[in-house]
Amino acid sequence: MKNSSYSFKAIGVLRGGGEFPQQAPRQGVYARNEGYIELFPHCNYEQALEDLGGFERIWLLFVFDRNVNWKPKVLPPYGIDRKVGTFASRSPYRPNPVGLSAVELVKIEGLKVFIRNFDLLEGTPILDIKPYIPEVDSFPGSKAGWRDQVPPVPELSVMPEAAIQLAHLRSCGGPDLEDVARIQLTLQSANPERQRITGVPGGKQILAYRTWRIAFVRQENSVKVMGIFSGYTPDELADPADPYLDKAIHRSFLKIR
Repeated sequence: MKNSSYSFKAIGVLRGGGEFPQQAPRQGVYARNEGYIELFPHCNYEQALEDLGGFERIWLLFVFDRNVNWKPKVLPPYGIDRKVGTFASRSPYRPNPVGLSAVELVKIEGLKVFIRNFDLLEGTPILDIKPYIPEVDSFPGSKAGWRDQVPPVPELSVMPEAAIQLAHLRSCGGPDLEDVARIQLTLQSANPERQRITGVPGGKQILAYRTWRIAFVRQENSVKVMGIFSGYTPDELADPADPYLDKAIHRSFLKIR
């Protein structure tokens, strides 16, 4: 059986996730999102979904379809400053790009399985769905190797002015920068190879996310979001060229400041 290969095909795709890897939460338990699995038609999946609605959580087997290679050792995103073996991690860079995630089941409507708090990206291929069974799937007292030494995840808080900015940005179709801040600033270490973070006078730091800037202060056990800024200069916003198709959102955002 050595070097045997197996062929799988997706049963559906994830709808409602982020578009970019930086938007993927580190495990669904830290996520704050909702979406659904869209199962493919004409496969008798309606029958396969029968009796699943009574479960509170489900397991998803999926494909890390954005990855093209694997790494034998990886640097975890949080809590440890050395590389660990890939098989001792949940890294997406695996010999076989298969992911496993426990998510909350909201409801089932036809071929749509609505879920919340997941760590998958938009369009992720789904290979299988299994019910989460607490008495056989949960072992809270088990040793967790290097993760037993990881400090608690810092809490994220948002200043009132920043909360207004974040709400306005979401209302006009912009990115959910609060979720970005939670993922990038509490669940990942400040690693310049992974994040675009710069320091500014007064103890603040700036996280650059695409064309947006998030000002924050990192404290011992928390991260405080102080404000949101556009990454465009006035001259850039005046330029009709719009490669990211988001300058209208930036102009609307700047009117509230």
